[in-house]
Amino acid sequence: MTKLSSRIDYKTFASSAEKVYAGLSLIGKAVKESTVEPELIELVDIRVSQINGCAFCIQHHLTQARRLGVSETKLDLLAAWPDSGIFNRRETAALAWAEAMTDLRQSGVHDERWDRVTELFTEEEAIFLTAAIGIINNWNRIAIGLRFEPNI
Repeated sequence: MTKLSSRIDYKTFASSAEKVYAGLSLIGKAVKESTVEPELIELVDIRVSQINGCAFCIQHHLTQARRLGVSETKLDLLAAWPDSGIFNRRETAALAWAEAMTDLRQSGVHDERWDRVTELFTEEEAIFLTAAIGIINNWNRIAIGLRFEPNI
């Protein structure tokens, strides 16, 4: 497979589109300041990035998850989370919600997934979780489109 070269690197994007970068960062900051567990947000970010095939975001959020102490076993099995049996109820609800919101063409966003999220998350947490999923999908599209290279 041929390695594709970066169209615009992350640092150039951040400095050239300062207001866009600031807006995206502000949403991320609001999510981090919410009561949703930071480890859970990282799992969601990684899973969404896996679905979208964003190497830059996968690598970035794996690094962040490790810094937060997310177990290597969870990181290893995240792509097969429904069959792994190691994710707690909040994590499974959040991951199912993230998958539904990421692949809208296939399944849409069914009430059963929302109902599961709202059983385990407060309304405010569900809002922030939804915003987190929306923002990582946005970042994935920017990073894939501009071909941000992972920091490896």
